[in-house]
Amino acid sequence: MSPFPVSRTLSAIAVLAAILLWAAKAQQTVAGVAAVIEELVTANRILAMEGVLDGYGHVSVRPEKGGSRYYLSRSLAPDLVEPRDIMEFDLDSKPLDAQGRTPYIEAFIHGEIYRARPDVHAVVHTHSPALIPFGVSSVPLRPIYTMGAFIGEGVPIFDVRKVTEQTTDMLIRNSGLGRALAQSLGAYGAVLMRGHGAVVVGSSLQDAVGRSVYLQINAALQLQAISLGGTVQYLDADEARRLEAIPNRYQRAWEMWKRKAGR
Repeated sequence: MSPFPVSRTLSAIAVLAAILLWAAKAQQTVAGVAAVIEELVTANRILAMEGVLDGYGHVSVRPEKGGSRYYLSRSLAPDLVEPRDIMEFDLDSKPLDAQGRTPYIEAFIHGEIYRARPDVHAVVHTHSPALIPFGVSSVPLRPIYTMGAFIGEGVPIFDVRKVTEQTTDMLIRNSGLGRALAQSLGAYGAVLMRGHGAVVVGSSLQDAVGRSVYLQINAALQLQAISLGGTVQYLDADEARRLEAIPNRYQRAWEMWKRKAGR
């Protein structure tokens, strides 16, 4: 007769199988996080290369649908971001493992938008010069060509003076201002910030990056068209909706940008 009961042997096998399964899942999780971080570094490089971000501005990603965590670089010029600079944050925009790294002052932009918009998986905050005039003018930013279709329903303007009685430096320094910005964004794909810049959101990093690149091009083209005088013809609502329904709109551009950025 075996010195080990069959039931005990089966239990040991079950425990071993559970440990091996846990280890495999843990390995997959680590690999998945590493891939997300690499893609976020790529997004930083692309946005810097395309002039959407300069020494300032930032981009984040939330890998899980409606998740309570997101990834964002430490306070650093986007073109200098490396994987070691990426930090994990909760929706209160508190770093989970800072390791002495300093976060961006305006990380609250990201946390509060993710909290308000479960559909959003990536956020870009830009100071693009092409967009600034439309945040301080009565002339609305409108889609002037196919790649600007995602603003077919409009682009709201956030004015920090309208949400606080105190004079500020216009930066989103706390969760209250972040919530106010998220409310201005609403269900739109972008929001302008008076005298500051803009925020662009997307269902993926590719989406948010593509929208950001083409939004500043759209703004530059609109300024050129207006300067010609006469009547400017914009995309109508139906044209914009049909264009936005095209799947993977930025995939081809993303692969090109990655190669140009050496990623």
